[in-house]
Order: sequence, then C-alpha cells, then structure tokens
Amino acid sequence: MSLYNPTPKQREALRVLASDAMHCLLYGGARSGKTFLIILAIVIRALAAPHSRHAVLRFRFNHVKQSIVFDTFPKVMRLCFPEMTYKLDHTDWFVQFPNGSQIWFGGLDDKGRTEKILGQEFVSLFLNESSQIPFGSRNMAVTRLAQKVTHSVHGHPQVMRRKCYYDENPPSQAHWTYRLFMKKQDPDSGKPLTEPENYAVLQVNPEDNLENLPDDYLKTLAGLPAKMRERFLKGKFGDITEGAYWNQEDIEKWREASPPDMQRIVIGVDPSGSDDEENAGNEEIGIVVAGLGVDGNAYALEDLSCKAGPKTWGNIVTTAYDRHMADKVIGEINYGGAMVEHVIQTSRPRTPFEAVTASRGKVVRAEPISALAEVGKIRHAGEFRKLEEELCSFTKAGYVGSGSPNRADAFVWAMTALFPGIVRKEKRDEECNRVEIVQYAPGDQAVSWLAS
Repeated sequence: MSLYNPTPKQREALRVLASDAMHCLLYGGARSGKTFLIILAIVIRALAAPHSRHAVLRFRFNHVKQSIVFDTFPKVMRLCFPEMTYKLDHTDWFVQFPNGSQIWFGGLDDKGRTEKILGQEFVSLFLNESSQIPFGSRNMAVTRLAQKVTHSVHGHPQVMRRKCYYDENPPSQAHWTYRLFMKKQDPDSGKPLTEPENYAVLQVNPEDNLENLPDDYLKTLAGLPAKMRERFLKGKFGDITEGAYWNQEDIEKWREASPPDMQRIVIGVDPSGSDDEENAGNEEIGIVVAGLGVDGNAYALEDLSCKAGPKTWGNIVTTAYDRHMADKVIGEINYGGAMVEHVIQTSRPRTPFEAVTASRGKVVRAEPISALAEVGKIRHAGEFRKLEEELCSFTKAGYVGSGSPNRADAFVWAMTALFPGIVRKEKRDEECNRVEIVQYAPGDQAVSWLAS
C-alpha cells in the first residue's frame, strides 16, 4: 500500500511526465519534489516493462550517489512501493528488480563509468540537475535512448515510449535548457524546434510541496539574497548578466560537499574602511576561509563576513585561524593602513599575516580567479549564497551588484594567495572540450592545467 499522497501540483507534474512528449523538464525552486517525482515515474516504467533499462545521470557521480542512490530512490521505494524488493549492485551501481528491469546510476565526470553505462541502450534517461550538464553531454546521452521494450496497456502489449527527463533549479536564460524548453529553439543553431510538442515543461516550487517541508523552510528561502531568492524560492530563470565572470551553473557544477584534506589554508580579509566599534551602518568586513586540497584544487571553506567593529571581526578571523589550523591571514591594507594587521595581532599575537595592496581594480583581480573557477580548479565546499551573488556580479564592465563586494574581494585575496602569480593566457580547444590555463608563477615558471 502506497504511503505517498501527492499534492495537486505534483499530480499535474506526474501527468506531464506521463504525456506523449519525449522530453520532459521539471524546473523550479529548492525542495519542491521534482527529483522525487521523476524517480517515481522511472520506477513505475521499470516495473511496467520487464527487462527494461533506465539511467539516472548527473554531472558528478558522488552527487548522484549521495542524493539519489542513498536518499531519493530508497525514499520513493519506501513510500510508494513498500512491498517491492530490489537489489543494489555496489560495484556497477545499478538497481535490479525481480522482473529483470534495471536502473543505472552514473556521473558524467567519470569517463570510464559513463562509457560503461552509455554502451547500453535505455528506454528512460534522467538528467538530474541538468543546469550543471553541458549540452554536448546531454546530446551524447540522448543517443542511447534506443531500447525497444513492451508493456501492457489495458491487457494489450504496446511499445513503451522512450523518455528523457530533466530537472533543475533554473539557471540563467543563457542556459541550453531555457532555450530548448522555454523558447523551443535548438540551443546550437537558434532555429525553431521541428517537433516542439516533444518538449514538455512544468514549474514546481517549494510552496507546492509544503506538506513535506519544515514549517519555517519558506522563511529560510525568503531570507536569501535577491537573485538566490528568485531562483530557489520562486523558481525563475535568471536574467543574463552580460560579460559575467562567474555564473551559478559553473559554481553548482564544481560544488563539493565533501572536500579532500587540505595541504594549505589561508583566511582572506577585506575591510570596509570603518574603524568604529559597531559598524552597523557600514559595509561588511569580508572574511573568507579557503584551502588548497591535496587534489590540487582550491576550496572556499567558510564565509564568515560580518558587520562588526574591529574587536569582533578580529576575534572571528583569529578563531577561524585556530579552528582550521590555517597557515596565515591575508589582509588588504588600502583602507586603514596597518589597522588590519594591528586588529589581528591584538586578537591573537604572532598570527602569521600577509599584507596585500589593491594596486589594480577589483575586476582585474577577479578575472584570473574566475578563469580557474570555470574549469574546476576553484570550488565551493558548501553553499555561500551571498558570496556567490557577489561573484556573479563581476562583469567585464565592472561590478554590477549592490554595495561593495567585500565577500568576493576576500575570496579573491585568499585564492590569489593559494595560486600565486597571475593567469596570463587562456587557450581553448572547443573540439576537444578542453581549456588550458597557463599561470606564470614568480620567476616566470609556467604551471599548466588541463581541464576537460
């Protein structure tokens, strides 16, 4: 007996997923039940068509394993199919049902696993968090939507429709999902789709899933910065920021919930220029903890930015220094001269401190750091919404956000310390889907990274 009672909006979503359209997108705010609904639809199809194969793909395998294999999928089975047995293969990561049907789980970041999965044919595909998936990877996956299986409809065998499901917290309107599903255009050519009826879309927001959310969850989302609120509460596609150095899709793509051990940790501090005790009416003090992992990637570990007087923010910095066993504090000295170091040393004597001077503009300093972030050399170990909104407001035309980007400046100072030198050349090879960044370290010794 099923324990799941869908809301009216979720029933509408299930009808869209069961429609004649081959491609179905559910988009909207956080915790609206989109992933649960699509996994439910796939399980129904797997149980209806013996020996059918279905694939659930995400950009990174660790994410699909944590969010789907160990969370959403067992939840769907417990609530909707409590008496159904299944076997999870922990080597190749697929589920097999008694009727021989299988659901495979994979990440597009794992070439070997992806090739093994996409070496088969499927009747259903699910691109989870499709805002993180490149359009080329989507096209490659769709070529494997080729399995022909039958299921019983009113006692008569019929060929099951092939389905490709998508879900996402909506990215910007520049993303391929917006062009494909909302504008009904081919994302590459811009031409109208030849079969627009094959692309169904429905918005599902947290308010449509209130029965399954904590009482104060909507208040939490309502307290996010404006751009984040539009995306995660209201489920709206973001406006295109012309020439932005960061975008939310890339940040999400490389977000890492479980970062590796750190070989070096620094704390970036960007002062507001105020030396009053309360600082209530002034800009925030940017305080960002960042580390260089043993994997060679840098990670934002904490955003501790605050509005406070020197005594308070000094204690926040030095407490973080001890908590993270950091190597040093990086502080900008344009405002207040030696004041920053004095505050740090007063709070914790003999704290290693490096003074930096903003001899170039904010955007110039941010550009090389954004180039490293684009290819995953810089990642976020957690969700730092206010920091991310500031980063996404850095454009070639300047900073377009409100106020001063103190959080982003502290982030840039910290990352610059972890990657000394300045990125001088960026070489793209679109054919190989590769970006080469050459960073010239002190002494003009070039360090090169390749990112696929």
